[in-house]
Amino acid sequence: MRNLITDVAGVRVGHAEDLRLGSGSTAIVFDEPAVGSVDLRGGAPGTRESALLDPAQTVEGVDAITLSGGSAFGLDAASGVQAWLREQGRGFAVGPSRVPIVPAAIVFDLNNGGDKNWGRFPPYRELGYAAAAGAAADFRLGSVGAGTGPTTVNCKGGLGSASAQSADGHIVGALAVVNAVGSVIVGPGPWFWAAPFEQHGEFGGLGLPNPFPSGALEPRTKITPRVSTTLVAVATDAVLSKAQAKRLAIMAQSGLSRAIYPVHTPLDGDVVFAVSTGRKPLPDPMLALTQLGALAANVVARAIARGVFEASTLPFPGALRSWKDQFGG
Repeated sequence: MRNLITDVAGVRVGHAEDLRLGSGSTAIVFDEPAVGSVDLRGGAPGTRESALLDPAQTVEGVDAITLSGGSAFGLDAASGVQAWLREQGRGFAVGPSRVPIVPAAIVFDLNNGGDKNWGRFPPYRELGYAAAAGAAADFRLGSVGAGTGPTTVNCKGGLGSASAQSADGHIVGALAVVNAVGSVIVGPGPWFWAAPFEQHGEFGGLGLPNPFPSGALEPRTKITPRVSTTLVAVATDAVLSKAQAKRLAIMAQSGLSRAIYPVHTPLDGDVVFAVSTGRKPLPDPMLALTQLGALAANVVARAIARGVFEASTLPFPGALRSWKDQFGG
């Protein structure tokens, strides 16, 4: 177990970023089409192909999921991932043609100090292509890929991942891009809200403060909440229908509430994708799915905390400092 979403067999992850730009893209590529769905809780999401993931829609499998910086410009990254998949002969068959299915979501990182004067064409299509071409079982965390540019209210945001195994032997993993309007740390820090779910000191092993700092429950938010979004992809090797994947995404949303305070605000775009690679049947469609969803929420909370814990301060004047720069690692 790598403690990454790629512990789920058939899942690979690649990143591409540009530090001068202060942004990047991440591709989650499936070896075979994966059953997927999505749950949107933020008030201002930026997505592509999310309607297709409704259980009532025809297409069952997705070839990849793209997460990107760049706000709406970053949706171009999915076209780059799609182009790479097409070169591999992947995609939904329509007669002799194949159309790779690549849902996507974006975070807003346009005002983080990077050079966004890219001219006529945004760079995200090429970043998406490079991310897909580099997808592998091992990948970096922190200020990489789609996690390059994000921030939270008081710490540099980033990209995190975590995984776990259920009592039935199913693997569930999560990847999170943390650009939250709220805080991932309790009060002034350094403690993480997700501390009760931490495994093996993966984000510092600090636990929760005792007693809680004065005012810790007073919500801290960015002055401009509309620049915020947390994106999550959850994957499992359990055999799920599209409707079951939807339920898994809904249950996994609880992980955001365990790791970010406040969350699901009117002007962010929080999104959770859930996919099944279909390797191991569930022993019971109700109880086992319930247990899997509860575990997925825990894994999501851990992935969010790891994203902030592993982040690095961007090399721009006035850039928001990372957790490690503030609290000494």
